[in-house]
Amino acid sequence: MCGSGRYKTNTKSGLNPSHSGMPSFRQIHYFLTVADLGGFTQAAAALFIAQSALSKQIAQLEDELGFPLFEREPRGVRLTPAGAAYRDRVISIPNTLARAAEEGLQLARGAAGILRLLHSSTIPASSLMPVLDRFMEACPKARVDLDRASSEKQVSEVANGNADVGVIRLPVLRRDARVRFVELAAERLWVALPDDHPFAKQGSATVASLQNELFVSAVYRERGGLARVVTDLCLKRNFVPNTARIVSPKTSMLNLVAARRGVAIVPERMRTLGGRGITYVPLSDEDARSSCALVLPLQPTLLGQTFADILIQDSCS
Repeated sequence: MCGSGRYKTNTKSGLNPSHSGMPSFRQIHYFLTVADLGGFTQAAAALFIAQSALSKQIAQLEDELGFPLFEREPRGVRLTPAGAAYRDRVISIPNTLARAAEEGLQLARGAAGILRLLHSSTIPASSLMPVLDRFMEACPKARVDLDRASSEKQVSEVANGNADVGVIRLPVLRRDARVRFVELAAERLWVALPDDHPFAKQGSATVASLQNELFVSAVYRERGGLARVVTDLCLKRNFVPNTARIVSPKTSMLNLVAARRGVAIVPERMRTLGGRGITYVPLSDEDARSSCALVLPLQPTLLGQTFADILIQDSCS
């Protein structure tokens, strides 16, 4: 018969008055192995330890708990009612710890967790989907919290730790020493026109040819992003954009174009938004280009860095 089966008890409660320690994972693992195999001999062999060492660990566990776990029998052991109840409570601990370790490893490798991603309205979520698909393949246990924000707000959100990465439209007027900017490859600018506009059938247009048009996009130099880019392009051609009676700095400018309220200069990726009643014509001017940039904290999260690497690679291809 294995184990002493002797306990120091309090005559009133039957419990060990000195027990106060927390059982170790090793003790729980040993206990579950004995319970599963029904004996110390078999469990010691499976655990590759001496039977005496196993008996000592179980005795210590029982002493710490204050109640016997096993009834010792000539051919092995069986769980006491208290031991069976204890087994039901702790049986999931090894798997829980294993899952926790695996999830921690996945998170450390950047394969799990939540990526808090912000993007500007001129960088539609639809244009980011191919990159997000690749990100999800690289990090199959990760989730993405995607939201839209102005470039200026993205800088402060990333700097304050409220977002992991932002995708902005340059130029940005607000800077912060707590973030860094990674400029992406420039993209061609296009003019969005109503379908029945005379330019809609042309293969290309120039910025100068839009001098007499009404712009439904916001045009002023006090802002960064696309509004600043468009205004500067027009000023270089010696004209100030004529603003329509209804303007918008957001993607709703395309609704205004479709409603024949005017035209808008937009980056190529905004064409993914389509728009019934709209024709997109590329601008042939060499400087009719606009760049995006990543906003990252000085020490990005692993998920943020993974997304950034994929987007940079996509931008260069």
